[in-house]
Amino acid sequence: MPKLPAFKPRNLDRYPRLDTVLMVEKAAHKARSDLTVTQIWHKLPKKVLWTTYITILDYLEYSGKIQVEKDKTITWLYNPRLIARVKKEGVVIA
Repeated sequence: MPKLPAFKPRNLDRYPRLDTVLMVEKAAHKARSDLTVTQIWHKLPKKVLWTTYITILDYLEYSGKIQVEKDKTITWLYNPRLIARVKKEGVVIA
């Protein structure tokens, strides 16, 4: 089984708190593909340092939940219902 590459965030000044990660994740999910990275950052309910925000986006992209496109829009990829259905049908996801 291939190993995942190690997570190496850019600009790591400080580690984000879990509530901040969840807040950014919720905002990215809500935006789908309509908003850019900067637009989502401006719409967050609490202020987050830019470097912390970028670290969170790096993590979400590493974990397969989002994709940052060339035009800097964020596309939400994670679909837990589809994963559950695939697992139910006997396909093993490593």
